[in-house]
Amino acid sequence: MISPVTDHEPSGFEAFASDYEQHAARSAYNALYDRPAVLELCGDVRGLRVFDAGCGPGFYAEKLLARGASEVVGVDASATMVDLARARVPERASFRAHDLQQPLDWLESGSFDLAVMALVIHHLDDRVGALRELHRILRPDGALVLSTHHPTGDWGRQGGSYFDVSLVEETWSRGWHVRYWRMPLTDVVGECTDAGFLIERLVEPRPTAAMAVQFPDDHAKLEREPGFIAFRLRATKEST
Repeated sequence: MISPVTDHEPSGFEAFASDYEQHAARSAYNALYDRPAVLELCGDVRGLRVFDAGCGPGFYAEKLLARGASEVVGVDASATMVDLARARVPERASFRAHDLQQPLDWLESGSFDLAVMALVIHHLDDRVGALRELHRILRPDGALVLSTHHPTGDWGRQGGSYFDVSLVEETWSRGWHVRYWRMPLTDVVGECTDAGFLIERLVEPRPTAAMAVQFPDDHAKLEREPGFIAFRLRATKEST
């Protein structure tokens, strides 16, 4: 696990993109916790056109194509992440450096069957705006699979009121400077519904059996308390 240490120097993932790729390829929380949960919520993706919102180094795109998706289009705010994704997934995928808080104005409305936004939403300041754009590019009744920090995890570690909505800036133990929003579940859900989505499924992931072998301490912790929370959201016909 990457342990956070409070700091006040914000930065994006560009500064440590290559280190992140090496870490996330095999880490407990990325490879053996979030990715299995997100991919399970995606369900059968055979023949689907998928948008990867915050694609990182391409791990999710690679898995989605291996499971039969017809095409993946991905964006990430980090140009280095985009380069890593292109190297990892050279066929049936396209990637572009883009801030998700800006319009996806080169993409047609209703042009994707599924969108994936894994561990990204809490890093954005304009979350509802980003979600509305994802709603726009999804076909009617398309789905968004989204994962984020579990609100109780941030609250338990940082203290204060569970109902706080605040920007957190930290340095994690690998020297990564990060910024993200802490908020209660009410606000997480409210922002999704404000963007026009309905909740089809909500999952508090359980750690995989492989984690028990490779990372027993992380497995024991995640069997007691959730680290992330994931949603399968259904796009209504019109966003609000």
